[in-house]
Amino acid sequence: MALPAALSVLFAAASLSSLPAQGPGGMPPSPVRYTEAKEYPVRRTIQLPGSVESRTVSLVAGEVEGLVAKLEAREGDTVRKGQVLARLRTASLELALQAAAAQLKEAESRLKLAEINLARARDLAASQVVAQQELDNATYDLSAWQGRVETLQAQIARIRLDLELSVIRAPFAGLVVSERTEVGQWLAEGGPVIELLALDDLEVRVEVPERFFTNLNPGAAAAVVFESLGGLSVAGRVSAVVPRADPEARTFPLKVTIPNREGRIGVGMLAHVTFPAGESYRATVVPKDAVVTQGRERFVYRIGDDGTAQLVAVTPGQGVGDWVAVEGELKPGEKVVTRGNERLRPGLPVRGELLEYRLP
Repeated sequence: MALPAALSVLFAAASLSSLPAQGPGGMPPSPVRYTEAKEYPVRRTIQLPGSVESRTVSLVAGEVEGLVAKLEAREGDTVRKGQVLARLRTASLELALQAAAAQLKEAESRLKLAEINLARARDLAASQVVAQQELDNATYDLSAWQGRVETLQAQIARIRLDLELSVIRAPFAGLVVSERTEVGQWLAEGGPVIELLALDDLEVRVEVPERFFTNLNPGAAAAVVFESLGGLSVAGRVSAVVPRADPEARTFPLKVTIPNREGRIGVGMLAHVTFPAGESYRATVVPKDAVVTQGRERFVYRIGDDGTAQLVAVTPGQGVGDWVAVEGELKPGEKVVTRGNERLRPGLPVRGELLEYRLP
């Protein structure tokens, strides 16, 4: 009858522990690299899946009505803030501007004449040559032309603003995800032009089980890993914890802001988000390279005082950079093999050389 995997390992260790230091058949010690296990403060973490969203999504609309003359940005284009997205036909506005400018010129001339007439009427009224009514008429005439000039100036300012708004620009830098109009289409006031989302202002939405709700707070650091980008890891920060659970899943929405300076991260990508949770504790840590996996078993090779490889079963826990916390019969300061451990067997003599690993 076959022995269980754990008993097989222990049986092999017991059988080989009696081998001579030079190894079977007088073999020389195996060259390996080792690192000392260390004690290190470790904080428990929570890892949850999430999905990337853009914090800024806008359906850019036109502020004036008009015929779309040119669509400058297309779906998939990346645009800068202020870049032209579309242009409306402005021929009618330009003609209206010319007409209003001509009317303003005439009104300004009339206003100047009214000023002269009023000054003359005041002199004559002082000499009692003309009646008070003529002076009043001159005053009212001046006031009317002043109003006419101001009205035309406001009308021209409005036409110029409409001309400016006929060129629709990006309100922020981002990516065009859809086109909502086409050349030759009549755009109503407030009509949609394109849908734009910001790629430099992203967040990851995570659904947090209620048992972890009290462990996460705005401002907490988070590590976000994208397997689709070759394991790209970025540092994020919790921006919001929404205290309203999904009635069916009993999870709370949480948002983590992340940078995207190179534009590699796309909206909708899946991510693994790791949050610190609970108080830190002292743990024995070894480099991840020291942990050997065989089936469901995890173990490390320790270099004993007699210079032989000793098999030590461990349970890996929280990762700490290139290191990992382990539970088992291993103490800080003991030498664990990190290079050459894949060819070792319990009891074989080894010749170790120190290999340093940096702790975070």
